[in-house]
Amino acid sequence: MSDPGRGGSQHEFVDLHTHSTASDGARAPRDVVTAARAAGLVALALTDHDTLAGWPEACAAGDACGVRVIQGVELSAVEGDRGDQETHILGLHLSRPSELEDRLRAVRDMRVSRAERIVLRLNALGIPVTMDAVLAQAAGGAVGRPHVARALIAGGWVGDLCAAFERFLGNGKAAFVPKDRLPVPEAIGLIHRAGGLAIMAHPGPRGTRERVAELVRDGLDGIEVLHPSHSWDDAQRLDALTSEFQLVRSGGSDWHGAPDGSRTLGMMRVPSQWVADQEARIAARGSRRVA
Repeated sequence: MSDPGRGGSQHEFVDLHTHSTASDGARAPRDVVTAARAAGLVALALTDHDTLAGWPEACAAGDACGVRVIQGVELSAVEGDRGDQETHILGLHLSRPSELEDRLRAVRDMRVSRAERIVLRLNALGIPVTMDAVLAQAAGGAVGRPHVARALIAGGWVGDLCAAFERFLGNGKAAFVPKDRLPVPEAIGLIHRAGGLAIMAHPGPRGTRERVAELVRDGLDGIEVLHPSHSWDDAQRLDALTSEFQLVRSGGSDWHGAPDGSRTLGMMRVPSQWVADQEARIAARGSRRVA
């Protein structure tokens, strides 16, 4: 098929940050793609947390409806001397997924172990939620705290996701269990070995010049300039940093399947030119290696 996301029009739009039921989204990969078509997007990146499992279904749906699907992933990494500052790194345009699979399998196993420890903490607090209930919410996808939250809602212990995180699952709350640590340099290296670009996800006010400079030394390729959590000032500052450090721009809705609300598919109006710019960076990197 032709690639409608190529060519770099400022009048065609893409969404480079979406999630499906392969991780913690509410819609199947094929439904994410058909929703992109309905939203008038020419391309989207499926960037599920720590898994590539949604790609085949999404790519098949894209071929069927004429939406380009960019293969991606979102990795939770840590930075800083103590490894206590979480940073999400998007991997986009991944062309050698086998380079990632073993490490992601270990991360997914860690996610299950973490969920089991969270369930034990909830049980100790008098909430008899079970791991089976959590896995039922995950429905075969990469397990995360949102699935524990949905199990709590289904059991009637909390009313909604916000209450689950505010009372039990948020950082520092009674049932919180930290993730095992994936250092940022390792995350960036994994993405590069898989043929992709490493993009700093939704940095917001934490996207300072000093922090970006440090990540550039680790091999960072780009910054998610457009994201629903960013203020106008955030976006302007981050855009300036991409120019200063010669990074590519990226953006997306971080859509998890909600039909309305504060995050809807395509809402950030990311121009398809940014996809062309990203591909040019990959091509230039390949040329440097050949030389």
